[in-house]
Amino acid sequence: MSGADGVFIAFEGGDGAGKSTQARLLADALRARGREVLLTRQPGGTELGSAIRDLVLHGGHVSPRAEALLFAADKAHHVDLVVRPALAAGQVVLTDRYTDSAVAYQGAGRDLGADEVHDLQLWAVDGLVPDLTVVVDVAPDEGRRRRGEVHDRLESEADAFHAAIREHFLAVARGNPQRYLVLDGTQPPEALCAQVLERLEAMGLVAPGGAG
Repeated sequence: MSGADGVFIAFEGGDGAGKSTQARLLADALRARGREVLLTRQPGGTELGSAIRDLVLHGGHVSPRAEALLFAADKAHHVDLVVRPALAAGQVVLTDRYTDSAVAYQGAGRDLGADEVHDLQLWAVDGLVPDLTVVVDVAPDEGRRRRGEVHDRLESEADAFHAAIREHFLAVARGNPQRYLVLDGTQPPEALCAQVLERLEAMGLVAPGGAG
């Protein structure tokens, strides 16, 4: 779990689910309560991460195992340089994707083995687990509709790939309801953000009302 007084929250889900929107809304809500918030993403939260993101999502063919290793390298670098220092300073860190995405996409979607990819990811981040992981859930066809006509290399995969990813997220959340919150991504964004805040207050991770 996160250290000091920092709070670590990850947003997960399929492509087009609305994770980035929820992360931004929560950041705004927490800042309005006086909390210092770091909003970041994986891959892409560092200069190295941006290069890895561009290579994997927009470059040529990358083998499944190489893909898993590249994403693990991004997370190791990102956690060491960005996430842990912010948590140590008492900030709320919100990340758009974390280790669960790698396990879902490379473990379940690429069929490399969820346990193997999970172990690799946990080693890469030196065991850092979010205080809460929010899964924004939509069906693969709805995600594809929302993404429109432009797709990166992973987004362009068939619906069966995205269906396997969705089921992995839901299965993990069912197995550990204390640390996961599943949101119906078809609901209005503001209503979903209110649900996240309610859960954080119930967990004691943020104070209720106008307090930080």
